[in-house]
Amino acid sequence: MATIEDFDRLEIRVGTVVDAQPLPAARKPSIALWIDFGAPLGVKRSAAQVTVHYKPGKLIGRQVLAVTNFPPRRIADFESEVLTLGVPDEDGTVVLLKPDFKVPDGGRMF
Repeated sequence: MATIEDFDRLEIRVGTVVDAQPLPAARKPSIALWIDFGAPLGVKRSAAQVTVHYKPGKLIGRQVLAVTNFPPRRIADFESEVLTLGVPDEDGTVVLLKPDFKVPDGGRMF
């Protein structure tokens, strides 16, 4: 069982996608995201396997939730700095998590 202390170590924050581009070098179809988390984090990059439900241009301006304190991971030729969060639909395809209402970028989930 996880403890509240385990949960507290994760920094899950909201940010707004400011750019999104196809990531053709990735083994699995992915989109490179640039997400603005506001001050002090600024813009962070994320590789997301969300090509079934999302087109890059439609993601710009969308708020998403991401884990911001994992170490960076290399996805093909792209350094992914945050883990964008989603849940599977009935087919196992990623659906992104987002707040119901516009909230300040950088807000931490609790």
